[in-house]
Amino acid sequence: MAKSKQKNYIKIIDEQFIVPYEKGGGIIKFEAWEYENKIVKYNMAYINKSIFSNDNGRVVGYDNSHNFHHKHYFGEIIELDDFISYQELVLRFKNDIKEFIKW
Repeated sequence: MAKSKQKNYIKIIDEQFIVPYEKGGGIIKFEAWEYENKIVKYNMAYINKSIFSNDNGRVVGYDNSHNFHHKHYFGEIIELDDFISYQELVLRFKNDIKEFIKW
């Protein structure tokens, strides 16, 4: 049996920010992997179990696991038919979390 070639994704973003309780609490996470200078895998999430306890506390987030771009919102998974780029999703995500975080 032939051995399949595994793509060597490189993790280029791995950030976690703790949101102070007085600003809404929770954690903001960003992860992204690159292959041949393109972001091929990503995950961003706002986690706050005091707002939503299901889905590991993920209140809102975006990722492309399961081979499609989608948004998580209070446990619901919504496929993104209008995906443009990772950078554009970061802007959407930042706008989404304004609902929960006091800047």
